Amino acid sequence: MTAKPDTRHRLKLILAEAALETVPREIWGHPAVYKHARRRGKPPASMLLDRSIHHQAMKRLPGAEKRGRPDIVHITLLEALGSPLNKEGLLEVYVHTLNDYVIFIDPSTRLPRNYNRFVGLIEQLFDEGQVPPEGKPLLWIRPMTLQRLLQEIGATYVILLAEDGERRRLRDVAEEALQHAPATAVVVGAFPHSDFSEETRRLATRAYSIYRGEPLETWTVVSHLLAVTADMLNII
Repeated sequence: MTAKPDTRHRLKLILAEAALETVPREIWGHPAVYKHARRRGKPPASMLLDRSIHHQAMKRLPGAEKRGRPDIVHITLLEALGSPLNKEGLLEVYVHTLNDYVIFIDPSTRLPRNYNRFVGLIEQLFDEGQVPPEGKPLLWIRPMTLQRLLQEIGATYVILLAEDGERRRLRDVAEEALQHAPATAVVVGAFPHSDFSEETRRLATRAYSIYRGEPLETWTVVSHLLAVTADMLNII
């Protein structure tokens, strides 16, 4: 008989300041946005901001280098939700967006692998507040700061993975996270460029860097973290 997983080792993973938002009002009238909205038959307010489509329009936006990359969340969530750690019931994943919304995710959720279908799903989530719109939700979204999220999920020990953090081996980071679990939250940035806000940095108990070379993609960091953690728990 297979032993049940020890939920005391459950890890909380937060994709923070994620570059995930609907098209902001300031650029609704830009030709690139207008044409895209007309082609899709949707109002700009109901579409996700995507740099690959709205690059020219985004030049008008403040902090543009940190915005408009839904693919980062998509790929990273596929990695996390498909991980052995999640399959064993030892992972909670949350998405905190740059504009202070939080997406809550049922661990059993199977996201579409196709990017366009994922975009449609998240657009529906922003419109309806939950997916599916009726019945038990698999995804639901609420306006919420990162600080409030940490309080709500009982995360009192916060490990921030940042390029300029203290150099630490990933295995040591995972061990420290497990020592304080289930009160540990590991926070990983889900934006393409720039850095964490000071508000986010102030919430961290520890800030670590796991690699001193070129910046790693969010999904690479998460994939390695979850694999190392699963190995330490003898899951893989």
